[in-house]
Amino acid sequence: MEILFLLIPIALVIVAAAVTGFWWATRDGQFDDLETPAVRILLDDKNTDESKK
Repeated sequence: MEILFLLIPIALVIVAAAVTGFWWATRDGQFDDLETPAVRILLDDKNTDESKK
């Protein structure tokens, strides 16, 4: 039963860190454009060394 006095505060700190990280990422613009990175791999890169060969 005494372990709950340790586990509950640790769980609250972990949840607070996750919420803070999500809040920081949202304010920093990490979730603004979710489509472009997925499509970028399909586009041809014309400035690579392999395309000059």
